[in-house]
Amino acid sequence: KMSVPDYMQCAEDHQTLLVVVQPIGIVPEESFFRIYKRISAVSQVNVRDSQRVLYIRYRHHYPPENNEWGDFQTHRKVVGLITITDCSSAKDWPQTFEKFHLQKEMYGSTLYDSRLFVFGLQGDIAEQPRTDVAFYPSYDECETVEKRIEDFIESLFIVLESKRLDRATDKSGDKIPLLCVPFEKKDFVGLDTDSRHYKKRCQGRMRKHVGDLCLQAGMLQDSLVHYHMAVELLRSVNDFLWLGAALEGLCSASVIYHYPGGTGGKVGSRRAQGGSLSAEAGNRHRPGKEGSLFLFCALTSNGINADTSAEIGRAKNCLSPEDIIDKYKEAISYYGKYKNAGVIELEACVKAVRVLAIQKRSMEASEFLQNAVYINLRQLSEEEKIQRYSILSELYERIGFHRKSAFFKRIAAMQCAAPSIPEPGWRACYKLLLETLPGYSLSLDPKDFSKGTHRGWAAVQMRLLHELVYASRRMGNPALCVRHLSFLLQTMLDFLSDQEKKDVTQSLESYTAKCPGTMEFITLPDGLKLPPVPFTKLPIVRSVKLLNLPTSLRPHKMKSLLGQNVSTKSPFIYSPIIAHSRGEERNKKIDFQWVQGDVCEVQLMVYNPMPFELRVENMGLLTTGVEFESLPAALSLPAESGLYPVTLVGVPQTTGQITVNGYHTSVFGVFSDCLLDNLPGVKTNGCTVEVIPALPRLQISTSLPRSAHTLQPSSGDEISTNVSVQLYNGETQQLIIKLENIGTEPLEKLEVTAKTVNTKEKLYGDFLSWKLEDTLSQFPLKPGKIATFVVNIKVKLDFSCQENLLQDLSDDGISVSGLPLSSPFRQVVKPRVETKPINPQESSKAGDFSHVK
Repeated sequence: KMSVPDYMQCAEDHQTLLVVVQPIGIVPEESFFRIYKRISAVSQVNVRDSQRVLYIRYRHHYPPENNEWGDFQTHRKVVGLITITDCSSAKDWPQTFEKFHLQKEMYGSTLYDSRLFVFGLQGDIAEQPRTDVAFYPSYDECETVEKRIEDFIESLFIVLESKRLDRATDKSGDKIPLLCVPFEKKDFVGLDTDSRHYKKRCQGRMRKHVGDLCLQAGMLQDSLVHYHMAVELLRSVNDFLWLGAALEGLCSASVIYHYPGGTGGKVGSRRAQGGSLSAEAGNRHRPGKEGSLFLFCALTSNGINADTSAEIGRAKNCLSPEDIIDKYKEAISYYGKYKNAGVIELEACVKAVRVLAIQKRSMEASEFLQNAVYINLRQLSEEEKIQRYSILSELYERIGFHRKSAFFKRIAAMQCAAPSIPEPGWRACYKLLLETLPGYSLSLDPKDFSKGTHRGWAAVQMRLLHELVYASRRMGNPALCVRHLSFLLQTMLDFLSDQEKKDVTQSLESYTAKCPGTMEFITLPDGLKLPPVPFTKLPIVRSVKLLNLPTSLRPHKMKSLLGQNVSTKSPFIYSPIIAHSRGEERNKKIDFQWVQGDVCEVQLMVYNPMPFELRVENMGLLTTGVEFESLPAALSLPAESGLYPVTLVGVPQTTGQITVNGYHTSVFGVFSDCLLDNLPGVKTNGCTVEVIPALPRLQISTSLPRSAHTLQPSSGDEISTNVSVQLYNGETQQLIIKLENIGTEPLEKLEVTAKTVNTKEKLYGDFLSWKLEDTLSQFPLKPGKIATFVVNIKVKLDFSCQENLLQDLSDDGISVSGLPLSSPFRQVVKPRVETKPINPQESSKAGDFSHVK
């Protein structure tokens, strides 16, 4: 019973000669495979004085029991043996040569020829001319290896041709031997060898065998004729196993004719030098396919006739592409009758799938593959199971069944870590699991999941991610565990149950306790880079809004209150009573400014999607353009909190344009940089604002009590405070104003103006008067210093001709407000719109002045 299937088999392998290359004794693995690569590069050789081409299939390991099926299908027969050995001294030579003979005996019944390549031996022995032994000083000094292999292949052809001619010749009177597979021999003991049925069986099997030899010898047309004759003979005696082999041979020859590029999926190249292939043709497991086209053009003459009758004969005997698949089905059904032919049946299914893949008949190919899955072989080793499932995965991938391909590759991955393996291969398991990701529409780049629509089955994807985490842990790589768990939590959050959310976060916290999650790329041994996974959903951010500075800190551009153009900066005016209004942004354009050194705010509306309290540590702003000191905050968001306002603050250290790009967080031990560009559906009112240089700040306090009401509503562009004083006509009082520099810049200039609004009576003389000399002598006012400013209030009214004046005065009174102050360092965006007085000529000073009532 053939025990080891070759999952790489394809139809064109039927035309190849099998050569085994093996080491003798102790040969360094690297040296052996370097020579093996050069040997296997010679996979096509043009036969001298002929237009035929020989194709060679090399193996460095081949089970001897498979060799016993060489009569059934000749491409399974080891016809050539090449051995490689190290031999440094002459005294070791006899023992080395003896080992060579023992190796030949293993395949002795089928070998056509053999060669021994000896490296390291020099002297008399190495100088003796031998046909079966080649001596080389070292693995670096062996230029003639390829030429030796070509000569060796020509010697194989001579034996092949002699066998073909010998068995194809009809020797009347001679008995044709009955070719058997190993398990049949006991069944034919005692049969009547003279019966017509027996003779037809012998003839049919021999015809099929000759067809194999013709195909190997480069005679495609002859092989088709022999296969057809074999099918008729074997069908008439119900010799189903060999009938299946004849049908498969017919399929193989037809595939070679129709698809000169081959079905194995690997293409070689040719060179024209001495009619042989280049040593640089490439190290290919499969025979080259590109040169096959030359072969079929040359076969029109192939030693018989070059006229059109040859082409007509070939076209008649060659199966159509549709018939090829039908005959494969028939052959496989015959193989299925014999439990000992499981390997043959399996390989035939694989060959048919490769043909159907080229024909783009995916559904039919999947039926063959499904059949291959259920073919019962002997108890396979874990390594053989891995190989079987991996090849099934590749074949499903070839026919476009990506999810099915991923399924079998995942089974192969699990097999790498089966409990029965003493040392589970977790690295191989992890690598195979990574290869299944595309089949499940899964990418390890979180950006692919930020576009909204989820692709694939989330339940299967989560299972696969859990398996990646487990494999990472068994590999001893906690950073990988953290990365995959972070990815699972970020991308599959919508599909996790409440309990699963708790379980995943608990696992994540246990891993990050040893290895915190970072924003660095993780490079795997095969070069694959895993991108970082920012937690943009923990919490979910719905809007980002840059806030204007409080009114007391806002910079304003303004004209001089006394009518002079002031191009320098003016101070801030601070008052305990401030207006907390924040102007709405128009057209998402930020029309306010931030100030260097002042605390600036950005408001985020966030949502906690978790069924438990979410602790966000170290949350701060990410900015570019200006040196910025972010002041991190710590949040504790209630379970499924709904929209919750969070204000992040920072201090710009330099001036210029600053852009808020996003925010950073630390959640469950994972540090994340969340960029606004990667957040779908986030509303912003613009993210770039100008930072201007630091400005002076001034705080005023007065000696008078505050007024109970405001005479005129503030427009929001100025700071106002109202003080109240009640005087009798003719009475005077002093208003003492304290000016304190509470900023870091000196105050250099003070301007004072007054405006009286009175609609009741005429006012005589100066209602308000002051002297600035004493105050200005204290300027420039340095940070932390206080200056005083005295205003005299004098009341002189005309009460004549007014009936209800006293009542009006008691109702309204005359309020004197804290006086507006400004400096050249203070700049206001726009002047205040004033209510014009009814009698402007009655004002003590004319002009449209901005002031604080």
